[in-house]
Amino acid sequence: MWPNREHTDDMLAQAKAGEAGAVDRLLGEFREPLRRVIGLRLDPVLARRVDASDIVQDVLIEATQRLKEYLKAPNMPFALWLRHLAQDRIIDTHRRHRLAQRRSVDKEQPIAKPAWASDESSVGLVAQLIDTEKTPATAAIQQELARRLGDAVDQLSTDDREIILMRHAEQMSNQDVADALGLTEAAASMRYLRALRRLRTVLVPDGDERAGE
Repeated sequence: MWPNREHTDDMLAQAKAGEAGAVDRLLGEFREPLRRVIGLRLDPVLARRVDASDIVQDVLIEATQRLKEYLKAPNMPFALWLRHLAQDRIIDTHRRHRLAQRRSVDKEQPIAKPAWASDESSVGLVAQLIDTEKTPATAAIQQELARRLGDAVDQLSTDDREIILMRHAEQMSNQDVADALGLTEAAASMRYLRALRRLRTVLVPDGDERAGE
């Protein structure tokens, strides 16, 4: 999902050297990944009022304004820096629309977490969670579970849900997750494995994968 780190470093070097169009090219590479990060975390009630692309644009504007500051002291990978900017914007957007507006979005319907994207990453996660050797009907079972995955992810704690989204929806490496969460790689790996176990318990209660159907 995120641009290759070496490619990103090359673009950062071009931007630092002041090459024409380098900043626009750099940030253009991150527009879609940022839209996905924001879309996955934007409350669906709020999403009816605020388009994720608008928040992305605000993030990119802020990144442009602060890029020189980042280039002087890049103390984290560029993608993680952009994620932090995006997370701050998401928090500000929720706060502004939930607390500042006279007609609160909370009055429209209960706040719900964003649904899991129904794509290849969710299908791959389901395949990782169930025994693919149990039954010839495995493909059908995986499709059914993939449809239920969003609800299962929404039942997890915030920490568990976040690391599942980072590893699968954003396709981040364990090292990048560790950097983003301020953990050691071993701790990030353990948190991820625990989140997977909890997700499997929610998705397939009591180990029932309908293998006998």
